[in-house]
Amino acid sequence: MNDENQTRRRRSVLFMPASNPRAMAKARELACDAVILDLEDAVAPDAKDAARGSALAAAAEGFGARDCAVRINALDTPWGRADAAAVATVRGVAAVVVPKVGRADDLQDVRALLGADGPPIWAMIETCGAILRLAEIVAAAGETRTELMIAGTNDLAKDMRCRPGVAREPLVPALVQLVIAGRSAGLIVLDGVCNAIREPERFSAECAQGAMLGFDGKTLIHPGQIEGANAAFGPSAEELAQARAVVAAFAAPGTAGLGAIQLDGEMVERLHLAEAERVLGLAD
Repeated sequence: MNDENQTRRRRSVLFMPASNPRAMAKARELACDAVILDLEDAVAPDAKDAARGSALAAAAEGFGARDCAVRINALDTPWGRADAAAVATVRGVAAVVVPKVGRADDLQDVRALLGADGPPIWAMIETCGAILRLAEIVAAAGETRTELMIAGTNDLAKDMRCRPGVAREPLVPALVQLVIAGRSAGLIVLDGVCNAIREPERFSAECAQGAMLGFDGKTLIHPGQIEGANAAFGPSAEELAQARAVVAAFAAPGTAGLGAIQLDGEMVERLHLAEAERVLGLAD
């Protein structure tokens, strides 16, 4: 993953149904970092073809500073291959979201349809099999230009037959594995959606949990969730102040060439400097 993508903010990534032109137009006014125009779960079978056309037209028009990704249908459905072929060359499509990625072959098949110069891939990890094959999946990230993974928590919970509850305890081991696998390959990793759109406390708790586990941001299903995600996954004022202090300390006369220094009574190494620079790169 290139340095620009490492500091590209993905705090809030909002799913929008591609069958709803008014909702897609409204997204251009929202404070989310990216939008995903959804051709899969949010679109009824008899509306798939029309939604594809609407999504591509909206992507071509652009979403301002927000990246626009398109979630295609899986390749084993009647619409998946046509989706991939259609989005391959449309200007404005920043990424193609691939649902239910279960193995490296799934990424390679989509890349073949997109072409070497087509948009990057965002892979949705939402089955037990995918969790077991994470090492294989991230190993193929470079050759398939996969730059981001998304936890598909709803489908994963269904596949596990678990009862996540408010604290999502049964999902935590899988979520941790996803973050670890993503980090090993330098990928951005996003937490899954929170379905409780009228329970702000629950949403805030999920965001706090996701940030604690190491996710870069959260996928969203309602505009009302954007502000909370931006706050939870963006650097806090305290984190920014600490990052600036670390950078300044290593830039001070006499310390620029050192591998470790003391700052406010703590030992700070160059790995902390690298993290501080990353945090500052995410600031507004």
